[in-house]
Amino acid sequence: MGENAIDPGRRRFLTGRSAQPQPEGVRPPWSRATSIAGACTGCGACVPACPQHIIALDAGGRPILNFAVSECSFCGACAETCPEPVFDRLLPAFEHVATVGSDCFAGRGIVCQSCGDACPESAIRFRPRLGGPALPEIAGDRCTGCGACIPACPAQAIAIGARLLESTHA
Repeated sequence: MGENAIDPGRRRFLTGRSAQPQPEGVRPPWSRATSIAGACTGCGACVPACPQHIIALDAGGRPILNFAVSECSFCGACAETCPEPVFDRLLPAFEHVATVGSDCFAGRGIVCQSCGDACPESAIRFRPRLGGPALPEIAGDRCTGCGACIPACPAQAIAIGARLLESTHA
């Protein structure tokens, strides 16, 4: 870890908070649980290929992401390195979006816009409100699920959740 890097584990310890729970097994972009279960051999080639260092192997030897470290840059190195048909770059990269939890500083009356500053897609906007700081809102249609907002949040109030499919009514 570089001398100017923030250790999220130490921050959680010093603030008395635990990490925001992430869904079990957040998988690399363009992969799905079925393709990993059916084709991944657990070789781990994707781990050192990731320039963001967010890919690790779970207890079963399958790739998972750690957004507490950094975000996914969608470089495709994991998909290019994998010798098996685990990745399908024709699919949307992720099936999840960011969600803001109740620990958000703005919801508790503290001005903070760290998540919005970190979002490369400007998917996090702030809705003004009377008597308190603006509240973050995540535009699900703009959120790529990259995770850039997760390590940026000093309250560890951001997690990922399922992307809701918009229904169309005739």
